[in-house]
Amino acid sequence: MESLVKKFTQSSLALPLVALAVLLLFNAFFVDDFFKIEVMENGNLYGRPIDILYRASSLIILALGMTFVIATGGIDISVGAVVAISSATCCVMLGGNISGIPEHPFFVAILASLCVGIVAGIWNGTLVAKLKIQAMVATLILMTAGRGIAQLMTDGQIITVYYKPFAYIGGNIPGVMLPTAMIIALAMVILVLFINKRTSIGLMIQSVGINANAARYAGIKVTAVLFAVYIFSGFCAGTAGLIEGSLIRAADANNAGLNMEMDAILAVTLGGTLMVGGRYYIGGTIIGAITIQTLTTTMYAIGVSSDRLPAVKAIVILLIIVFQSEKFKEMYRNYKLKRLDTQLSGKKEVSNA
Repeated sequence: MESLVKKFTQSSLALPLVALAVLLLFNAFFVDDFFKIEVMENGNLYGRPIDILYRASSLIILALGMTFVIATGGIDISVGAVVAISSATCCVMLGGNISGIPEHPFFVAILASLCVGIVAGIWNGTLVAKLKIQAMVATLILMTAGRGIAQLMTDGQIITVYYKPFAYIGGNIPGVMLPTAMIIALAMVILVLFINKRTSIGLMIQSVGINANAARYAGIKVTAVLFAVYIFSGFCAGTAGLIEGSLIRAADANNAGLNMEMDAILAVTLGGTLMVGGRYYIGGTIIGAITIQTLTTTMYAIGVSSDRLPAVKAIVILLIIVFQSEKFKEMYRNYKLKRLDTQLSGKKEVSNA
């Protein structure tokens, strides 16, 4: 039993699982019918657990891309703005016709939205990998300009899409119990796991994150790896943009993807991936994203307003940074050593007596 506890505490999944368990336990006692799941008349599942997984879908997708970026020692704070641009692209192409007839084919609008995310990733990758600009500064450019671009695309208006199939992306396909967003998120998880387990890309990303110069001497094309992870992050943001636009069936350049980059970074770090790069944990990222969404849902359930929620998340970020710091780890190791010395001293005194 003691060995199992030791293995669990040393696991990268320990922190996100404990955080999620604490939140679920809190909800079990203080939020009425939190775990209640019902089947609606249209056959769809309804309940807070389903809502958490549903709303976490976009965050999981964003966090998957962010995991690879952070694993290389970089960061992408532009993903929230890219979500807004992607959403605006699809909605503008489908148009706001009350008749519900799209101005462009639905498939073309989806493809264009995803391509916008890829182009954003190419832009970030060029600045970081090719021009060697610090990742925070490079992605800050698109973070700042992105919402302006989305505003220009929509003329500063909220464009409502009346084309019914568009609602299926963020809602439910008729006859399917689970929301489409959850299915898309699951497909992205499977894709990332395949890349991570069946190819050498995961090892290359870790090598670049640990020591880029050593990876270069080992024959790894560091520039190509950095380029690829930012493109994938942009693709994930484009996919999340489709979901976010479909949720409200409109393009809202001001609010689409707002602060989602912070939630994605928080999910990745909560999942055990260090901000300095190196080893990363896909399972931890997924659990971290679900934990962040559970925290958001819990805060709303107990009456915390949306303007106070960032303060709660800031405290969580602070705690994670403290727990991951070398100083804290050193203090914890010293505490364990002192405790072990005390136990050994106690056993010696008993044996001498």
